[in-house]
Amino acid sequence: MHMVRSGLEELIASPPDWMPNLGLGLLCNPASLNRDFIHARDLLHQSFPGRLQALFSPQHGFFAEKQDNMIESDHLGDPVLGIPVFSLYGETREPTAGMLENIDVLLIDLQDAGTRVYTFIYTMSYCMEAAKKFGKKIVILDRPNPIGGLQTEGNCLASEYQSFVGRYPIPMRHGLTMGELALLFNAEFGIACDLEVIPMEGWKRHMYFRDTGLPWIAPSPNLPTPESAMVYPGQVIWEGTNISEGRGTCQPFEIFGAPFLDTDAILKDMKGKMPGALLRPLVFEPTSNKWAGQPCRGFQIHVTDPEQYRPCLLSLRLLQSIIRHHPSDFQWKQPPYEYEFEKLPTDLILGSRKIRERIERMDSLDDIAEEWREDMEEFRTLSRKYHIYE
Repeated sequence: MHMVRSGLEELIASPPDWMPNLGLGLLCNPASLNRDFIHARDLLHQSFPGRLQALFSPQHGFFAEKQDNMIESDHLGDPVLGIPVFSLYGETREPTAGMLENIDVLLIDLQDAGTRVYTFIYTMSYCMEAAKKFGKKIVILDRPNPIGGLQTEGNCLASEYQSFVGRYPIPMRHGLTMGELALLFNAEFGIACDLEVIPMEGWKRHMYFRDTGLPWIAPSPNLPTPESAMVYPGQVIWEGTNISEGRGTCQPFEIFGAPFLDTDAILKDMKGKMPGALLRPLVFEPTSNKWAGQPCRGFQIHVTDPEQYRPCLLSLRLLQSIIRHHPSDFQWKQPPYEYEFEKLPTDLILGSRKIRERIERMDSLDDIAEEWREDMEEFRTLSRKYHIYE
């Protein structure tokens, strides 16, 4: 077990010279804490009394209490410090001039999931754009990519499928930390804000979250464990279908299914095609969301070797198998999804219409993956320029 120190811990241990004199804002949620479980808000208030002017919250709310997408959060007041808490997943997703008026520096301390569709990275990008517009500085307090910094996987987003679950042409599993992504967005996508990253101490690219010695606090209600984050880059696709992704259970994304699944037939299809993972058949009954109160037949994904496991590929194979065996029961979910009212949710999640159509046509998934390889390799090459950690 390594002892990784987060960007937050590094900042508090050796603050930059400019810190004590400037008005601070903090974009955070319950996962924004140190290894002793003390929240960033309290640490900043103790270290720089009176400097914290406003707090900001991403999707799922300041307390990470909101379950699902398009459930907005209201602005709040912080009862401890008597400062405003502005929701960036409500009437606006970009900080306004008014929200930033007493702030010189906006600190961002969020635990990312390592997957393109996780919206925290786009809230960060909107904050960077606002900082550029209103002459503010952005400081990213870096945290681990929970699913490692070596693997990238999946297609890069096609530009016509830009949405709040995909603003930029990056692959589903991007292999970067929040700080590295900020540097890449800033330079490659023309944001050009005043940006500083406070790196972690001791994080290595090969580490998964369990290797860091840091406490895992769910960054959103349906990523309760590092294991749920590990399967998420693939399992998030069920959000665009009538298959339960395990919301309303204790193991969202790790378990999935529907009342109509023929688990034997699906297992037969998957034989020999699941490196690094096992599928364990089960029956579960969601308490909320899809199929609430109905027994669902499905599987739990057990990751046996994270190095070999390919979440995107495995979940797309499962999707194709389900469509093959249940053509009349399986359905794509209809819009709206993440403020997009026309396009199919699946196309937004996959960042491509073509992949869905090819899966429906029963094209070989190896061929589909081969097709996205070139874009992914280009991204890998580009992203290396922004690596902070070896």
